[in-house]
Amino acid sequence: MKIAVIGTGYVGLVTGTCFSESGNDVTCVDIDETKVQKLRSGEIPIYEPGLEEMVKRNIKARRLFFTTNYEEAIPEAKCIFIAVGTPQTEDGSANLDSIWKVAETLAPLLSKEAIVIIKSTVPVGTNRKLAAQLKSLTGREVDVASNPEFLKEGAAIDDFSKPDRVVVGVSRPEVSEVLHELYKPFLRTEHPFLSMELESAEMTKYVANCMLATKISFINEMANLCERVGADINQVRRGIGHDQRIGFSFLFPGVGYGGSCFPKDVSALISVARNQLMEPTILNAVDQVNTSQKRVLFEKINRYFKGDLKGKTFAIWGLAFKPKTDDIREAPSLVLIDQLLEAGASLKVHDPVAMENVKAKYGEQLSYFDHHYDTLDDADALVIVTEWNEFRHADFDYILHKLTTPVIFDGRNLYDPENMTQKGIEYFGIGLSSVKDKS
Repeated sequence: MKIAVIGTGYVGLVTGTCFSESGNDVTCVDIDETKVQKLRSGEIPIYEPGLEEMVKRNIKARRLFFTTNYEEAIPEAKCIFIAVGTPQTEDGSANLDSIWKVAETLAPLLSKEAIVIIKSTVPVGTNRKLAAQLKSLTGREVDVASNPEFLKEGAAIDDFSKPDRVVVGVSRPEVSEVLHELYKPFLRTEHPFLSMELESAEMTKYVANCMLATKISFINEMANLCERVGADINQVRRGIGHDQRIGFSFLFPGVGYGGSCFPKDVSALISVARNQLMEPTILNAVDQVNTSQKRVLFEKINRYFKGDLKGKTFAIWGLAFKPKTDDIREAPSLVLIDQLLEAGASLKVHDPVAMENVKAKYGEQLSYFDHHYDTLDDADALVIVTEWNEFRHADFDYILHKLTTPVIFDGRNLYDPENMTQKGIEYFGIGLSSVKDKS
């Protein structure tokens, strides 16, 4: 099948590449000429394990193409996926300007059999508005479908190739049949292809992300309460996780969620609810807890050093909002960095892949190190913000030797508190008991 993908951001590039891997001819369109030239040579603008190799393989096989010219991609395409950004506006709603601009550009180029599919995360009603706009531009009915993505950064190839489910919203069963055929190679393990109304598919994406964000904020709030009452959130998590109604996923306490999806989608659904004259109490709380949680590490550090951080030096391990990505959008590390800099501290930072993005934001305000141990020299404390695997089995004797003050502030609970105590390291995690004497 001939496919066009509009937008070569995270979702568009993964989508186009994976469809080409299953034998389709895919042309990805982007307005950024420099980006397109790099993609043509196999150079990808994001860090995603396995993606660069797959892009190069399908370019070589002449199944994957990149262009800035809509006329090279749209006329022969049966399926046109729109995967452009829908950034958050000041009031929390989604900015759909790119969607409407794409519609105007591709409308005169559409074949009569073409299906236009929105892959971007969009508010309920957007697909029907797109269908109406395309009809006004072409003078005929154009098939429009919703196909929300459920990709995790750092595991996107597996998520696309082995999906839990594929969700599509359609107005005609014939459109569903075409998309089912397209996705068949990825559904061989009997995972479901769920066809529903346009509005239901649009809502599914938001509800899924908001549910996951809710679990994160809930366990973080419970972790903070555990500290107050002398309980250990790690033990509590095990105690509740074996209940099959609850489970373990997304119940790891930390310093809050970030990235391009959860913060934006929670805000967008809050905006949708308010537009319907409904105040979303739970979503408001989820957002408020997450905002507060991003300040928890600084509060622990500031309290330990009795409010005197000026002139102190901190080693920070982990800058991306999560492991296996270079994405720092809404990352908790940025909140911590801003607070420490404002308090007059010096920062020595390391991340396996996200340092260039952080350097573009902070420049010479920070000191950057290619190896995480190199941040420790003359540091007053070690702070862990992102749970990269290479941080899990640290050389604590070396850390103890290098730090000026033997203290670790761990925003991801990577280490065993008792082991830290035995090694002579003061250790502050998230949701760990602050009550020393429980007698």
